[in-house]
Amino acid sequence: MTYQPATISHDLRNLPSLPGWVTSGRAETLETVAFRSGAALTVLDGLVSDPGHRVPVKLLANRLALSAATATSKLEGRLAREADIRDAYHLAPPGEARGPDGDLLAFWREAAQMRLTGRDWQAALGGLTGPDPVAEADNSLKGGVARARTHGPLAACVSVMCAVLEADDRAERIACLLSDIVLARTLGWPSLLPITARRLTKAMLRDLVAEGQGAGLAIQVRILESIEETIRLARNLAPRGAALQAIAPKLRAKGSEAAVAVFLSEDAVAPSTMLSPMIQSTTIQMTDRAARRFCDRLVELGVACELTGRPAFRLYGILP
Repeated sequence: MTYQPATISHDLRNLPSLPGWVTSGRAETLETVAFRSGAALTVLDGLVSDPGHRVPVKLLANRLALSAATATSKLEGRLAREADIRDAYHLAPPGEARGPDGDLLAFWREAAQMRLTGRDWQAALGGLTGPDPVAEADNSLKGGVARARTHGPLAACVSVMCAVLEADDRAERIACLLSDIVLARTLGWPSLLPITARRLTKAMLRDLVAEGQGAGLAIQVRILESIEETIRLARNLAPRGAALQAIAPKLRAKGSEAAVAVFLSEDAVAPSTMLSPMIQSTTIQMTDRAARRFCDRLVELGVACELTGRPAFRLYGILP
């Protein structure tokens, strides 16, 4: 039996979207950014909080983690490409060092998996920031959440970034991490999405610490743009994830449903490690050959693509 490439049936018209007045170009002020960001965050919150919209939130978070790793690599002066960062993380042999690029992606993936509810999340934060900065981080977060109540979420993001960078001007990734935590806690999310780093530059952060004129506003504008990009990404992933789920019952490979679940949570899937010899997070076995054939079958069906262009050491993912 042959299958036609999957069509995207999930109706985008049913998904929350940004009104035109949010995305239209205009001269920015703190007031207009606060107003527009309120609308944008309402849309994003609706997309990721309502299961009925079928946004694969884990996949969204991991895709944003890769983007945040690429952005913070630039902020830290390494300028690694997205593909190189992805390779460093996914293709390092088990038990061997991933290198700085792979470790940076691991940092953002672990951040996105951190639960912000309960009493123990500060311990998880300490695992990312190190034990020394954790007390300062806690104070910065409390100040940021308080500022969000009076000045809005984006002003709070900028405030916590500034507090971290004034203490250590090389702590860009921690500044962006705490900014994302403030945003998530303001919205009542159980975990964060790596959003705020994606469009920032080193010059912007330097101006912020130096109290340059308009520096805070410039960063708020960039964070707003990143929120808008995240909305577009979520709206794009929802129908693509739905298309993959629709063809899952037609796949004959043993463990196909579990393997599809991996694709719905991972930005990049390495068949030889994430599907074989055992499907990730399961006890279901799959041979290396079966894993590769399964991934190639998803490409044939039009619901996935190969990400590297290489004949070996391939990575697969849901269509971008």
